[in-house]
Amino acid sequence: MPFADMPTAFKGRLKGRGKYKIAFLIEYDALPEIGHACGHCVSGSISLLAGLGFSTVKEAIAGELDLIGTPAEETTGAKVDMAEKGIFDNYDLSIMIHMADKNCVKVTFLVMDTLEFTFTGKASHAAASPWHGKNALNGVQLMFHAIDMLRQHVLPEVRMHGIISQGGEAPNIVPEKSTAQFYIRAPKRNYLNQVVKKVKDCAKGAAIATQTTVEIRHFEDSFDEFRPNPAGESLLAHIYQEMGLKVDREGPGVGSSDIGSVSQRCPALHPMLAITKPGVGLHTREFAAAVKGEKAHQAIINGAKILALTALRVFHEETTREAIAQDFQSNQ
Repeated sequence: MPFADMPTAFKGRLKGRGKYKIAFLIEYDALPEIGHACGHCVSGSISLLAGLGFSTVKEAIAGELDLIGTPAEETTGAKVDMAEKGIFDNYDLSIMIHMADKNCVKVTFLVMDTLEFTFTGKASHAAASPWHGKNALNGVQLMFHAIDMLRQHVLPEVRMHGIISQGGEAPNIVPEKSTAQFYIRAPKRNYLNQVVKKVKDCAKGAAIATQTTVEIRHFEDSFDEFRPNPAGESLLAHIYQEMGLKVDREGPGVGSSDIGSVSQRCPALHPMLAITKPGVGLHTREFAAAVKGEKAHQAIINGAKILALTALRVFHEETTREAIAQDFQSNQ
């Protein structure tokens, strides 16, 4: 640490005898104001505990077991940059466990682009001479309305949500500059590209209508599609059942993660463990409270066992390892 030119990333390595490579991914970032409402503190602890277990029995490692700290999943997505640098190349498996309100071995993620819209107008006195001004905030507001109207004409799975990060300086000044940030998500990259073009047109139209100008840029990394791995998911389902954990149906595909970039480079799994009752959503204060509860502490133990059992099977069972590799190749 630091690792991959990132001050808060790290990599730990346990070396055994063999040629196979597995990575346990570790997330640890939280959310502004609301704290650990995505459960990364629990998820990261799971990977660390599993790694500590292997450190006492290095003979169980048929090659190399790496623990990779991947910061900023909630924002820039460190895994994206790491994947572009080739860090996940040549692994037989990368895996982590996320927290949820259900136990899932298969999760669907949405592809995501991030867009920042900066409208520029002309300042003037909002009471004495507003006709001399060009209201940048009006441009942002009109863009929001246009995007809301666009929702009727995109697939139901699309998500378009944003905030006004800068609205103006004072109520008695016509806002000269106003900025909004949006996350745009869809099931597939090709369709997302179409939606993003329409969203950009909403911004351009709003600028024309308000006689302002707009600059558009990506303010965070884009998240790729997550490649499924049926063989790996089947292995996880067997391990969950072996441990007496009920496996729920596939998790809802309403979120996005930078693990999609990992899955483009090597076989990747991202199962989930429940630490709340069903219906308690991520990024809520209720979920943030749950990470301190008894179910979360039990999930750390159960999750570490799941990772350890999965790694042992991949390290030492050729048929399992080859099936996972074949699914990775067939989904490229």
